Amino acid sequence: MSELDDLREQVAQACRVLGKLDLTKAATGHVSARIPGSDRILIRARGPGELGVRYTTDDQVIECGLDGKLITAGANLSAPLEVFIHTEIYKARPEINSVVHIHPPTVVLFTICDLPLLPIYGSYDPPSLLLALQGVPTYDRSVLIETPELGVDLAKAMGDSSTCMMRGHGITTVAESVYQAALYAIHLNDLAVMNYQARLLGTPRPISDADQAVFRASMEVRTTGKGPFAGRAAALWRYYVELAGA
Repeated sequence: MSELDDLREQVAQACRVLGKLDLTKAATGHVSARIPGSDRILIRARGPGELGVRYTTDDQVIECGLDGKLITAGANLSAPLEVFIHTEIYKARPEINSVVHIHPPTVVLFTICDLPLLPIYGSYDPPSLLLALQGVPTYDRSVLIETPELGVDLAKAMGDSSTCMMRGHGITTVAESVYQAALYAIHLNDLAVMNYQARLLGTPRPISDADQAVFRASMEVRTTGKGPFAGRAAALWRYYVELAGA
């Protein structure tokens, strides 16, 4: 398998995992990857020839330029209308190699109600806690990101974060690898689900400042590969692949 074929399979696999975890509806949402050393990306296609996110196959992952224009595609496939979510983030952040855009309902509810995702637990799930500690920005518009200008606006709202909520719409996550961008999407949903369920029981109480400081110190794993959670992301992704049968 060539490097390009392997990358195409990574994109397709991430789509299947996220779809089978019910983090996005039917055909909505897409995953992309930057083709190394180029100004092109691989992205899940839309159109009559697709099967939906949950059933994405390699031949439903197409090639586009950073201008959003199609380079190669299969039969009855085209670039997603919101391809500019991906292209404008890649332009703004050269360190990013993968972008995920999906529509997890629980996260969308928090954007509708203007409720924050609080750091309400610690060792229960450190990866999702770290997202709360980092802070999750919100893109305040609910429109489709169907122009480069709107893509630029989203990239600005996201800043240097790994995650972004989109009001009444969905989420976008980014990372240096496809599986890590997908994991950020899973972690963000987990954080939202726990916050939602806690609010059903009462008033959520964030963990103490002292405990938050302990977990903040572990955030160096994001950039250095060191710390108590280093190396666990790849194993966790293998778990989700097996869980989803993807």
